[in-house]
Amino acid sequence: MKRTIFGAAAALALAASAPCAQAQSFINVLTGGTSGVYYPLGVAIGKIYGDKIPNVKTQVQATKASVENLILLQQGRGELAFTLGDSLKAAWDGDEEAGFKTKLDKLRTIGAIYPNYIQIVATTESGIKTLADLKGKSLSVGAPKSGTELNSRAILAAAGMSYKDLGKVEYLPFAESVDLMKNRQLAATLQSAGLGVASLKDLSTSSPITVVSVPKETVDKIGPPFVSAIIPANTYTGQDKDVPTAAVINYLVTSSAVSDDLAYQMTKLIYESLPELQNAHAAGKEIKLETAATGSPVPLHPGAIRYYKEKGLIK
Repeated sequence: MKRTIFGAAAALALAASAPCAQAQSFINVLTGGTSGVYYPLGVAIGKIYGDKIPNVKTQVQATKASVENLILLQQGRGELAFTLGDSLKAAWDGDEEAGFKTKLDKLRTIGAIYPNYIQIVATTESGIKTLADLKGKSLSVGAPKSGTELNSRAILAAAGMSYKDLGKVEYLPFAESVDLMKNRQLAATLQSAGLGVASLKDLSTSSPITVVSVPKETVDKIGPPFVSAIIPANTYTGQDKDVPTAAVINYLVTSSAVSDDLAYQMTKLIYESLPELQNAHAAGKEIKLETAATGSPVPLHPGAIRYYKEKGLIK
């Protein structure tokens, strides 16, 4: 009888411990449109996490990008998200005009990644060569609830314009914008992304284009987190000169609901897997560990802080 009782107790103990031993974490990576930069980098990150974090299942979700991503994080519907710095600040401040009805207080930063370049590209036949030339013309300003769309508003305002000055405003993701331009149904597109974004490469190889400059004085009117930058010559087919523009830093963000241990592993694997990210997209070459812990308008996750302390980036 004693053996029977002991055996039953052992079986119960084993049953109770099994779920813990096999407990599986889930990481949903929130990205952007499939033709942008967030998505291929997100796919690479999802694979890295799935391969290197024990008992983790990953999913990569295509979204409307920054604003939607941050709202989904706050709602507990994602564990890692890509976002632009200005969208992140607006979310933390609860900027209703930017799409945030309340302060998103659960957001925590994993780290800074690469800069987004404001890339305004027009068909050559549209005659658009400057920002002022956009008046009365059709422009795609990015998907609704995207960081690109917020960037569009900021750039136009600094140039003394609003959507009312445009001939037509389209709220479209990158690939759809390019399709309309190829069909002569759209004059220009503003795309906030890493250099060499697939949609614009596709457009430049099929149609003559003009990459429109955003002068330094216009960027200075917006101020931080926007900075002046250069789109190097030959980034796109037919672009034979450097083009001044604006840039804003992207961040990887998580939620306070994510455990410190998981956030630590997520952070560590990002900055110790840079070759894989560089292979996924050229923008990955601009991700630097040295600047990862800097500049975020939202607090770093404690798990990320632990990693940065180990690397000597935070005392």
